[in-house]
Amino acid sequence: MFKYVIFDMDGVIFDSERLYIDCTKEVAVKFGITDPDVIEDIGRRCIGTTSEETLRIMRESLGDDFPLDDLWVGASSLFKEKTIGGKLPIKPGVSEILEYLKEKKIWTAIASSTKTETVKRELNEAGFLDYFDAVIGGDMIQRSKPAPDSFLKAMEALGAKPEECCIIEDSFNGIRAANASGAFPIMVPDILQPDEEIQVLAGIVLDSLYSVKEYFETL
Repeated sequence: MFKYVIFDMDGVIFDSERLYIDCTKEVAVKFGITDPDVIEDIGRRCIGTTSEETLRIMRESLGDDFPLDDLWVGASSLFKEKTIGGKLPIKPGVSEILEYLKEKKIWTAIASSTKTETVKRELNEAGFLDYFDAVIGGDMIQRSKPAPDSFLKAMEALGAKPEECCIIEDSFNGIRAANASGAFPIMVPDILQPDEEIQVLAGIVLDSLYSVKEYFETL
C-alpha cells in the first residue's frame, strides 16, 4: 500500500468542473453566445489549468474584443452563489475513502490548480479540511499542470518520496503532471474520458473513488 495519497480537488473531491461550465453557459447567453457547445468546448480545454491559463484559453477562443472580464466575473459570481456555505456538490465516495485512509494512518494532501485560500475554504465548508496533512494551491507554485510542481511541492510538505505516493486525478494535464512527478497516477475520469495517451500515462483508470478504495484494499 502507498504511504501517501495526493488528491486533485476539482473533479475529484468536488463535482465543481461541470457546475462551473454550466454557470458559464448560463451567463454567456447574456453576451450573445447562445450555442452551449462553444462554452462546453472551451470548458473542457480549461480543465486542470490555473485561472490565468483558463483566461488565456478563453481570450484565444472568444477574441480580444469579447468582454471576457464581464463573463468571468458573472460566471464566478453565479458559481459562488450556488456553492458558498458548503453547497459545492461532492463526488461519490469522498467521505468513505478519506475515512479509510485516516484509519490506515496514510498521509494525504491536496494539490490543486485553484488558489490556496479558495481550496481551504471549500474543503473546510464541506468538512474535509482536517483530513489533509498538506494543502497546495495553484498560487504556491510557478508552473501549473502538466508540470509536476504542485505534486512535488505536496511531496515535500509530506516528507514523501515519489515512489511512496499515489496521485488521484481526473484531468489530462493532471495525469501528465502526476506521471512526470514519479508517483503512481490513478485516473478517475470526470468530464474527460482518457484517450490513448492518458491510458498509457495513468497507472490505472478507475470509475469512482469507491473503486479506488477497493483497489487500495487489494494492495
